[in-house]
Amino acid sequence: MYRVNDISIAGAGEKKIEWARRNMPLLRGIETDFIRTKPFAGLKIALSVHIEAKTACLCRLLTAGGAELYATGCNPLSTQDDVAAALAAGGISVFARHGVDEREYLRDLESVLRPGPNIVIDDGGDLAGMLHQKMPELIDGILGGCEETTTGITRLRSMERDGILRYPVIMVNNARCKYLFDNRYGTGQSVWDGINRTTNLVVAGKNVVIAGYGWCGKGVAMRAKGLGANVVVTEVDPVKALEAVMDGFRVMPMEKAAEIGDLFITVTGCKNVICESAFKKMKNGAILSNAGHFNVEVDVDALEEIAVRKEEQRPNIMGYLLDNGNWIYLLAEGRLVNLASGDGHPVEIMDMSFAIQALSAESLAKKTGRLTPKLYPVPEEIDLDVARRKLDILGAEIDTLSDEQKHYLDNWLL
Repeated sequence: MYRVNDISIAGAGEKKIEWARRNMPLLRGIETDFIRTKPFAGLKIALSVHIEAKTACLCRLLTAGGAELYATGCNPLSTQDDVAAALAAGGISVFARHGVDEREYLRDLESVLRPGPNIVIDDGGDLAGMLHQKMPELIDGILGGCEETTTGITRLRSMERDGILRYPVIMVNNARCKYLFDNRYGTGQSVWDGINRTTNLVVAGKNVVIAGYGWCGKGVAMRAKGLGANVVVTEVDPVKALEAVMDGFRVMPMEKAAEIGDLFITVTGCKNVICESAFKKMKNGAILSNAGHFNVEVDVDALEEIAVRKEEQRPNIMGYLLDNGNWIYLLAEGRLVNLASGDGHPVEIMDMSFAIQALSAESLAKKTGRLTPKLYPVPEEIDLDVARRKLDILGAEIDTLSDEQKHYLDNWLL
């Protein structure tokens, strides 16, 4: 049971998956454990994550653990059709095609939920939103969920605050082995990979405006600085803004940054971060891109309205001519530039993130009926286990506290 664009291209997808698997030793090690223990035997898992090679390795890991898996994408432009075909050819129920419209995207989400999942793996919270709004009759069968990204956690927090969250969710995004590496190094590298391969323009010497200085924004700014950019940060949080200043970056409001920026990257998780008033102040040739989960950070509707002409410049670059004679260029429709214009985070980074994801899902399977509906941190033992496994793979060793040292740290007496 599947819905993909072209099953005949599965061979090309299989090669991508094999390359990723070869470079994901954490998942391979966990797979060995899961084949033996079958933690998901008899359970159905609904998964909505970017369908590309690294995610395919997670999908196969879950099925190796006994899961009956139903998978779809979490962004219409991030699905790689050959990878989706390879998963389908391998027997996984996958509903994902590159470039689907909103109606088809929602239909694919419904398709992975309709069988009645026991565990939900989300990236952005779309499955959780659909379950609570349109398919609440399925919630009683859900043991819990795992949320992969910051935007999803934000949505779930509002659901928890409003008292409508009806199943427990583990905040995978908030694990140290996730945000310290995935959000910072993964986003930092993959965003620039997507921008550079799409534009083929130099970064050095350009004014790069980064909206948001959370862990993702820090990673993007760090790589921009390394590429020789003059980095400007916009923020609403005074502490994060101060941190950006201390890290050596200029900080100013978006309205001022719009006047000097050559390339803009939004990484906030909010909407209308760059809007009409900013567009009208931008230089001729300004480039806009988004690294937040949803395509709402750049107000594309407003850009469409004020443009007097619209013309594709090259694949994934749409040009908008304003009535002042300036062209503004938008990458990947304002969607996640690292996935809509690239392959997403480096393989080794997602090896860590998906290890956290898989082990968190396993913990849900083991805690049947013991968790109340709310948000939970990733268990500390999972975070530390992944870190130790990764250190071992890298050939790095650490010290161990002696009993005397432990006593000293735990004792307030002089």
